[in-house]
Formats: sequence, C-alpha cells, structure tokens
Amino acid sequence: MMLVLLAIGFLAGVITAVSPCVLPVLPILLAGSASGGRRRPYAIIAGLVASFTVFTLTAAWLLDQLGLPKDFLRNLALVLLFLLAATLIFPQVGRLLERPFLPLTRRRGGNLGGGFVLGLSLGLVFVPCAGPVLAAVTVLAANRSLDAESFLLTFSYALGAALPMLAVAVTGNRAVGATKLIRTHAQSVRRVLGVVIAATALAIVFNVDRRFQTAVPGYTEALQRQVERSGPAERELARVRGAPSGAARAEQSAPLEDYGAAPDFVGVSQWLNTPAGSPLSLPHLRGNVVLVDFWTYSCINCLRTLPYVKAWDSAYRRRGLTIVGVHTPEFAFEHVASNVRKAVSSLGIRYPVAIDNDYETWNAYSNQYWPAKYLIDRRGHVRYAHFGEGEYEETEMLIRRLLAERPVRLPPPVEAKAKGPSGERTTPETYLGYARIDRYAGSAIHNDRPAAYQLPTALEQDELALGGVWRVGHERSVAGRGARLQLRYYARDVHLVLGGSGRVDVFLNGKRHGRVAVRGSRLYTLVNGRGAEEGLLELRFAPGVSAYAFTFG
Repeated sequence: MMLVLLAIGFLAGVITAVSPCVLPVLPILLAGSASGGRRRPYAIIAGLVASFTVFTLTAAWLLDQLGLPKDFLRNLALVLLFLLAATLIFPQVGRLLERPFLPLTRRRGGNLGGGFVLGLSLGLVFVPCAGPVLAAVTVLAANRSLDAESFLLTFSYALGAALPMLAVAVTGNRAVGATKLIRTHAQSVRRVLGVVIAATALAIVFNVDRRFQTAVPGYTEALQRQVERSGPAERELARVRGAPSGAARAEQSAPLEDYGAAPDFVGVSQWLNTPAGSPLSLPHLRGNVVLVDFWTYSCINCLRTLPYVKAWDSAYRRRGLTIVGVHTPEFAFEHVASNVRKAVSSLGIRYPVAIDNDYETWNAYSNQYWPAKYLIDRRGHVRYAHFGEGEYEETEMLIRRLLAERPVRLPPPVEAKAKGPSGERTTPETYLGYARIDRYAGSAIHNDRPAAYQLPTALEQDELALGGVWRVGHERSVAGRGARLQLRYYARDVHLVLGGSGRVDVFLNGKRHGRVAVRGSRLYTLVNGRGAEEGLLELRFAPGVSAYAFTFG
C-alpha cells in the first residue's frame, strides 16, 4: 500500500513539472544552473526538494512558534534570489558578501552552497498546480497530523517534480559549458544570468508569473485526473487523511440528485465583501441558490475558473444566486489575511469570501480539491459538485435550473469563456485533443491513431478543421505528413500551445504571416494584432510537432 501511495505522489510530481505551473521558475533554474560548475544543477535541485518537502509540512507550525508572518519564508526566498542575482551582476557585491556568507554565495561563480541556497529559494516560491496529493498533505500539515507516511508522500511528490527540472538544469549547464564564446566572456554571461534571475524574481513579486500561467491552458489536467483522481489514488489518499474514500464525490455522477443538507461555514476567521465583515450562514441564505467555491489565490487552476464564477455572479446575483468563495490556503503565505484581501481586490472579486485558514469548512465538506464547486438549492441541500477546471456550460445550466424552480426571469447564458481581456467577445479557448475538442468541422476524427484528414471548403465563425495526416490523442494532436490546420477566429491575438521540435508556417487570410520555430512545450504567439478582427488562420506543421490548445486575446 505504501509503495502505491509513493508511486502516486511521484507521478503527480512529474506531471506538475511539465505543467504550466513550472514555467515561472524555469528562467531562474536555467540561469542559476548555467552560472556554475557541472555539479551546480544537482545542488539546486537538492535545495528545491529539501525546502519544498520540509516547509510544505512545517512552515505554518514553524512560523507560529517563532511569531513570524505566514509569508515571511516566501519573502525571505525572494530576497535571497535578489541577493544571488546581485552577486552575479556586480562582482564587488560578491566580494563584500564572501566572508560572512561564504556558504551562501557563489565562489568564483559556481560553488555548491550557492546552488543549494538558490534551490531552497525556488522551493519556497514554486507554486505547483493544486491536486489531491498536495491537498491531502496540506490538510495533514494544517491539522498537525504529520507522520513518516505524510513526509514520504511529500518527498516523493517533490522528487517527481524535481527530476524533469534536473534534466532541464543539466542540459542548460552543459550547453553553456560547451560553448567556447560563452566561456571566453564568462563575466558578461554571469551578469546576463543575474539579470534574468532578478527580472524573474521581480515578476513573481508583482504576480506577472500568475497572469502568464493563467494564459496557458491546463494541458496536463487530463493526466492529473488519471493519476491523482484514479480509484487507487483516492483510496490511498483517503486512508492517509483518515477519511472515507469518495467523501466529496458528488461530482457529475447524477446531476441534481439530492445529496442532503449542506454543511454550514465553520471556523471562518474573517469575511471579505460582506457588510462590515459580518459572517454568512447557510440558514441565513435559505431561499437563495448558493454556489460554494473552494479556491486559493495562487492556485492557477482556480484562477482559470475565476472569469466564469465572476460572470455568474454578475448575471445571476439579482435573480437569487449567492456565490461564496471559501479561501482555504495551500501554502503558508496564503494564510495572511492582507494577502488574500489584496488578491480579492486585484482580481475584481465582489462576492463574499470566507477565510478558512484552519480548514474547518474544507473538512466539513470532506473536500479534496482546489478548485471545487458545490451547488446548493434554496432548501440548503447539495445538488451538484464539480472539481477542477471545465464543465462551465453544464454548471451554469444547473445554476439556471435551480434558479428556475421559482418564477424568475433569467438573462441569456453568459459567455465568460468567450471574453477577451478588453471584455469584447473573442473566439473561445479551443482544444485539439479529442477529450475536449469543440466546434470541429472537418472529416471524422480517428482517436489515437494516424489518419488522413480533409479540409472543408468553408468554415463558420470559431470552427476549426484538420488536413493531411494527424494522430489525434486525448489532449493533443500530433502532426504527420502534410499536416495542416484551419481556424476561423475573431480576436486580436492568437496563441497556441505547441510541443516537440520543428516549424509551423502561419498563413492569415491566404497570405504568409510568419513562421514559428517550435522548441519544447510552451505557449507560442501566432498572431499579434492591433485590434480584434475576424481572420482565417491556416497552419502548416512539420511532422512530429504537437498542438494542444488555442487561446485568444
């Protein structure tokens, strides 16, 4: 049983390491690895595994004992990143710090101590995509229910996340070391790498990384679901938590069944967006349809669902819907009420938010996920739940159905998913794996095997089609010989998550628009316009390039 649990934790970590959540730390990882000797990447990863494992489990307790703010360790990590960047940019700073901080700074640009400290810092600013494994560990840490099993689970998760990052770090380190031009201009290269570390740390301070992450679709969500939400995973994680497996599993199995009276909000330390901070209770809200949304402000999956939740609040609040965001923290710095208040303000959240720092409401619902949504009818009974991203149309349909149990005039369904940054309607996010493909107008799709596709003579607004040979998988399509893709869109900017290695030629309205060189899995910009407009996009792929999902701005 223990080996099954550790395997689940390890695989969940590996999936996290190839998800959008790892993107903000990659520039620091690459820059830090490139600035030292061959063993430096290993020191960085060792520091990352150590700090993530130890502080995920003990940060809240340790800071309580020391009487320090909950975000102290994260702020300290950011200071260390700036300090290490300064030693690379300004050699004199390194010399000044060399004596008192010899183990912490770079010694001639490459000692293991500096790499380990950099890894410690990364472990404290790395915010992985929330899943059941992390949720189970976080709940145990919050309840001070730690044992060897929870430590090993956290360590296996951290190790799984670290191994792909180690491969990236070693590759970057050896690529730099093998380049003669770089070796002959070592000091200039170190300064550039220092600037990269400082700039990335500054982006984390101002949450630029979070805005970038939310722009990248959650292309690993299907993998996360298969690993962390499988039957064996649920049973093992429930055993670790000491809760019955499937305790929160109302999800989608039978929409609008009656799952009984909903638990009330308990253990809430503060309420935001209520009159004078007054508390809410479900008996007080009886007669309203209530949507309870468990979230946390650094959870990328939660932030991707936020536009939909805000749109539902705007459309249905006056028709009898009350949305309550239950902010249950995943990491120590998310316990700080002022941080939550600032996030609620900057994210434009106007519905009530309960700060559930002690996990009491979370435990009352036997919840396991960020985000998680529970739909409660006017009598106070749970009628539906959904965990993770997606199913927005179904959730809204059920909200409307519960509201309509009383005579009420409802507006047209909202189209939050089709709103660009300016609020103007754009083409919705468009996936290219058969699990979530939508608005497809081409020849029939053949799952999980190479097949030849034929482009239609015309496409309607927001439709796409494939031409040439493709292998359409669960969450991506892999190009074969003569692979082409057409999409009729309305937007200013068009982005596509691509993977593999090769080229993609871009044609817009029949004219060549450019070429994208694909080097690894990330978001690539295909069209960067001055204003929203309709266009017919055609892409011609080199064999082996993978396409995951379009997003639009």
